[in-house]
Amino acid sequence: MGSIYSIADAIDMVRRRIMTIVAMFLIGSILAFFYALGQQHLYSSSEVLQVQKPTIAADLAPSTITGSSARRLQIIEQQVMSRDSVLDIIAKLGLFADQPQMTRSEKVAAIRKSVSIQGVAAAREGYSDDGAVSLLRITADWPSAEGAQKIAHEFSQHTIALSVSTRLQQANETLEFFKLREKSLEEDVAALEAEITRFRAENDVALPGNTESIQREIEQASASILTIDRRMLALQRRLDAPATSRIERRQREEDLLLMQDLEAERALLASTRERLSEDLAGTPQLDLRMAQYDRRLADLRTQLREVAAHRQEAQVGYQLESRRQSERLTVLEPAPLPDYPFTRSRKVIFLLGAAASLLFGLGLAFVLDLRHPVIRSAEQLEREIGLRPVVSIPEARSPRRPGVFARLFRRAASGGRGR
Repeated sequence: MGSIYSIADAIDMVRRRIMTIVAMFLIGSILAFFYALGQQHLYSSSEVLQVQKPTIAADLAPSTITGSSARRLQIIEQQVMSRDSVLDIIAKLGLFADQPQMTRSEKVAAIRKSVSIQGVAAAREGYSDDGAVSLLRITADWPSAEGAQKIAHEFSQHTIALSVSTRLQQANETLEFFKLREKSLEEDVAALEAEITRFRAENDVALPGNTESIQREIEQASASILTIDRRMLALQRRLDAPATSRIERRQREEDLLLMQDLEAERALLASTRERLSEDLAGTPQLDLRMAQYDRRLADLRTQLREVAAHRQEAQVGYQLESRRQSERLTVLEPAPLPDYPFTRSRKVIFLLGAAASLLFGLGLAFVLDLRHPVIRSAEQLEREIGLRPVVSIPEARSPRRPGVFARLFRRAASGGRGR
């Protein structure tokens, strides 16, 4: 059964519950006053960094820094917000100098809560998202306008410095890796070539370039042997003929000496041809071992060429990073000095708290009135049961008993008249 159906009922309810409403209003206003008094104004300042593209096209001078810019900037943000980095900025700017009771952890937590770094994604090319970032906004909230500006600017400069050092360090490490790899492969190639040379010397293996000359030497030795055989055959025929005269016998002796010389020369040429043939032919085991050496040497030289090409690319990338001609961060909008705090004023907070307290008091009065529904007028009775009352008897209140002070005052007045 409700008790408020008109403005008059509402006014009557307020009159009956005025003490409750006033009490809630006063209590809420006092709490809002102390809450507003404890609030602190905050100023906000933001510095915007732009991600500049490389000055030289990537297909002409590729960079050794790979991956999306969003992921790289996220790593830099983590480094900027690290404990040591934040403590360095606090010491540089002299923050919390008036609060020596704060611990280092509390200072770091306060700075991390006050500073935010947000990236703005670049426009997509087509339907794929390459994770590129075009802007980086660094915002600082601080009780003073100068402090907010200095903190935003310092974090911006720290971010740029970390970006440059990180990219330069990564390019340098890439270059050093390929330099060491190239040096190692060159040593491996030199060691393998020396091993091949020793193997050829120990096993009398012919060099690939000497095969044709050895074959020509074998052919020349065979031709000389054939010529000697023909001469020996002609001499043998003359020796077989009978020598009757003194001149023929003398010629026969000379032919015998020449035959001996030809036999010795033939034996020497045959030995040389046999040795050259053995050197040229070799054995199956030596051929297999030489084939393995050749494959290993070819693989090492292929790797050396690839590593040398990568080393050249890494050197170009390092030069781009050292000259800041690759992707870099630049200040697009410096951190301005804020004119007004962005937080609400204490007066507004107090007025809002007082208004909320008044509404709460009215709501509490209405709830209390609903918990004790009473018909207080003839109109309410007619609304509830549909019958018009014949007579309305007013509430008869007993006279209020005078208080203690009133009775004492009255007794004192009566005694004065008796005198």
